[in-house]
Amino acid sequence: MHKLVQNSLKLMLAGSLIMPQMLLAQKDKQAIAKQMERSARVQLLDKWYPRSVDTAYGGFLSAFTYDFKVAPDQHKMIVTQARHVWSNAKAALFYPNVPYFKADAKHGFLFLRDKMWDKQNGGFYTYTDRQGNVAENSFAPKESYGNSFAIYGLAAYYQASGDTAALNLAKQTFWWLEKHAHDPVNKGYFQHMEMDGTVIKRTADFPSTSDKGYKDQNTSIHLLEAFTELYTVWPDSLLRERLKEMLFLVRDKITTPKGYLTLFFQPDWTPVSTRDSTTTSILKHRYLDHVSFGHDVETAYLMLEASHVLGLGHDEATLKIAKRMVDHSLKNGWDNKVGGFYDEGYYFKDQPGISIIKDGKNWWAQAEGLNSLLMMSTLYPKDELKYYDKFKQLWTYVQTYLIDHQHGDWYPGGIDKEPEMKTALKGQIWKGTYHNFRALMNCINQLKPDKMPPSVPQKITLKKLATGARLQWTASTDNRQFMGYNIYSNGKRIGYTPLTWFMVNTGDANTRYTVRAVDLQGNLSKPSNTVSK
Repeated sequence: MHKLVQNSLKLMLAGSLIMPQMLLAQKDKQAIAKQMERSARVQLLDKWYPRSVDTAYGGFLSAFTYDFKVAPDQHKMIVTQARHVWSNAKAALFYPNVPYFKADAKHGFLFLRDKMWDKQNGGFYTYTDRQGNVAENSFAPKESYGNSFAIYGLAAYYQASGDTAALNLAKQTFWWLEKHAHDPVNKGYFQHMEMDGTVIKRTADFPSTSDKGYKDQNTSIHLLEAFTELYTVWPDSLLRERLKEMLFLVRDKITTPKGYLTLFFQPDWTPVSTRDSTTTSILKHRYLDHVSFGHDVETAYLMLEASHVLGLGHDEATLKIAKRMVDHSLKNGWDNKVGGFYDEGYYFKDQPGISIIKDGKNWWAQAEGLNSLLMMSTLYPKDELKYYDKFKQLWTYVQTYLIDHQHGDWYPGGIDKEPEMKTALKGQIWKGTYHNFRALMNCINQLKPDKMPPSVPQKITLKKLATGARLQWTASTDNRQFMGYNIYSNGKRIGYTPLTWFMVNTGDANTRYTVRAVDLQGNLSKPSNTVSK
C-alpha cells in the first residue's frame, strides 16, 4: 500500500477515535454544567433570596437554622453584609431576567451606606447589632479585611447597576484604607484599627493565641480580590499600583517556596511560626500557623484573576506559582478515597512530610477547589495530576456530603467527617452565599465557554453640559449574559458603566472617546466609532 494512503488511513482512524471522545467529554461537561446551574439557582440562591432580606432594619439577616428558619442571633458583620451585596449583584448579571437580585443588592448597599459606614471617622464598622448600632465583639472596631469586602460588594453593585453612589463609596473606602491602613514602608496593609483608624500595634498584653497586631494572608488575598473587582470598574492609577503591589506581595512574599501561604506576619513581614515549639504549643496556636489548603487553592485563582485584570499577558511567574499552590494542596491535603480538601495540615519539625491536623472539609474550601481545579484542567489538560478527574470527584463529593438536598444550601462541613454538620447553622456571620455561588458561576462559565463578543455600540455622541460632557450610545446585544461598557479616551480605558451613557471631561480637541461592550465572560466588542470635542 502506498505510504501516503497508509498515513491517510491512520489519520482517518485516529480522527474517528478522537471525535467521539471529544463529543463524550463535551457531553460530560454539559451535564455537569446543568447540575451546577440547578444547584446555584434552586438549591442556593432561591433558598437565601429574598428570604434573607431584612425588611425591618435593612441589610440582610445573618443567621438561619439548618432548615432555614430565622435564628435568634441577628448581629451583622460588614463581611457578611457586603458578601450578600456582591452575590446579589453578580446574580443580577447572571440571571438578568430576575428583577429582585438587583433590588436586593441595592437594599444591601443602602444598609452599608447608611448604617455600617462611619460618617464621623470614615471606614466601615466591623460588627453591629441587627439595627446597625455598633456592637462589642472580639473583632477590632475597624478592619482592613472587612473594608476589603465592602469594596468588593460596592464595586460589584456598581458593575450591575451603574449607581455612582456605590462606586463613590467604594472609592472612599479605598482612600480611607490608603490613609489609615496602608504600610508605605513595608508595603501591604495593617489589619486591625481603632474607630478613628489608628493602627492597633501588638503588645505583650495580647494573648499569644491572638492575631491582633499582625499582618496576615487572609486580609491580603481579599484586598487583592477587592482591588481586582474595583479596577474592573475604576481604572485608577493608584489603585492599579496597589493591585500590583498586593499581587506581588501575595505571590512572592506570603506564598512559601513549597506552595502554601504563611498565615500571619510581624509588620515587617517576618513570618509568625510556632514550628520550634512543642506539639502541644503548636496545636494550641494552630490558628496562627498551619497549612490552609482551602486558602491556597482560592489564592491560586485570585492571583490569576488579578494578573488578567491588570493585563499582564501570559504571566508565567504567577501561573507557575498558582499551579504550585494547587499541586501542593492536591499532593498533601486531598482525600484520595472520596475526594475533598482537608482543613489543616502542619509541617512538624521532627516528622517527615506534612501531617493532617484537622481532617474536616469545610464548605468554602471545596467551593474554591472546584473553581481552581477546573481552571487548572483547562490550563494543563495533560498534567499527571489529572485536574479534570479531581474536579469531577470533588463535584461528586460536594453533591454527596455537602449539599443539603432536603433544605437547601451547603452544610458548613462535609458530613463524611462531621455528621453533626447536618444540623449546624446554614447561615451565620461567616457563612452566606459568596464562596459557593462564585464557584458555581465560574465553573458554569468554564464548562460552557462563550467566545462571542457583544455587538459594537452604535450612534455614539458627545454632548457638552455645564459640568463635563455626556457620552451616549445605543445599547449593544449579546448572545448570553451582557454586562456593560468600557470607556476609552485616546485608547486608554477610563471607566465602566452598565448604562448607555457616561460622564466625561470634555478634554481638548485631540481627546477622542470610544466605547467597547463587554459580556459576563469578558468578551469585548470591537471599538465603537470615535467621537471628540
